[in-house]
Amino acid sequence: MADETPIVRELRARPVNVPMSKPLATAGGSVTTAPLVLVDLETGRGITGSAYVFCYTPMALAPVARLIEGLGAALKGEPLAPGRLMEGVQARFRLLGLQGLTMMAASAIDMAAWDALAKSHGLPLCRLLGAEPMSIPAYNSKGLGLIGLEHAPDDARELAGEGYSAIKLRLGYPHLGDDVAVAEAVREAVGENIRIMTDYNQALDPSEAEKRARALGHLGLEWIEEPVRFDDYAGCARVREGSPVPIQIGENCWGVHDMQKALDAGSCDLFMPDAGKIGGVSGWLRAAGMAEPRGLPLSSHLYPEISAHLLAVTPTRHWLEFVDWAQPVLKHKLPVIDGHVTAPDVPGIGIEWDEEAVSRYAL
Repeated sequence: MADETPIVRELRARPVNVPMSKPLATAGGSVTTAPLVLVDLETGRGITGSAYVFCYTPMALAPVARLIEGLGAALKGEPLAPGRLMEGVQARFRLLGLQGLTMMAASAIDMAAWDALAKSHGLPLCRLLGAEPMSIPAYNSKGLGLIGLEHAPDDARELAGEGYSAIKLRLGYPHLGDDVAVAEAVREAVGENIRIMTDYNQALDPSEAEKRARALGHLGLEWIEEPVRFDDYAGCARVREGSPVPIQIGENCWGVHDMQKALDAGSCDLFMPDAGKIGGVSGWLRAAGMAEPRGLPLSSHLYPEISAHLLAVTPTRHWLEFVDWAQPVLKHKLPVIDGHVTAPDVPGIGIEWDEEAVSRYAL
């Protein structure tokens, strides 16, 4: 019956700037805090869906929050149907375009809507989507920024020592030799049984990326991530062709149309959607559908809380990226057991705010 369908009553967006346990220096800049917009979608049945979006820089917090609240006013009274809500958001941004901050706002609303819908059915999000909570292999991505040869081995041992079988190493030092020296030192520090993902954060041009990929080939790396500018699909395909290490991209694709461009160009061996950029749950499901017939392994970028649900419904699931950046404002921390993450068996995503902490870090 129509009156049984929850409706959108209100959307609230609260910007917070959360301290990070390990500030992260990358080739794309230093990240010392986690700027998050917390989203709460209240329905007419008293159910609230919650999600967050990571904004990369505090400068983006206020604009994203305003976009979410503005869209909330436009969506008020609509049925709680995430696909329909996303269509409404897309229609409102047709002339401006759905990328950048507009896509981040849309993704946040979509995630909150799916959380509310799962709660209204009394199901974990992954069960609502047709799967079961399952143990997903995670890699520790909380550290190993550009901290130099002196400090990287100790940091690598610390990250692996938390029970993970895989860690991420950021590269992009000024000289190729520095990248190789740091990567070799990290490999020696953690041994052959720990998998090492590397990330260049778009630091190189294709020619330099080709050289560095070849120079790193002897280390048994799991992947090289974003060696060149994220939208240089042809350049990335060129790097991939000669690389002895698999190429991973995807975190900066704005929706599945960007993903399609990357796949058409043959840019990658592996793909990594970001829930806040691909279009939330709705966008992720489309991305998973594109990956499955190609046998393309899909990993997650950030957002471990919702990614544990999304990977469970992904046929080509690969790795979950674990960061603890949102944990200071969460009432319940996402446990990592023996280097694996399982979505909590509770209604929705499992996100509940620690309101005292939210007040502490609010802007």
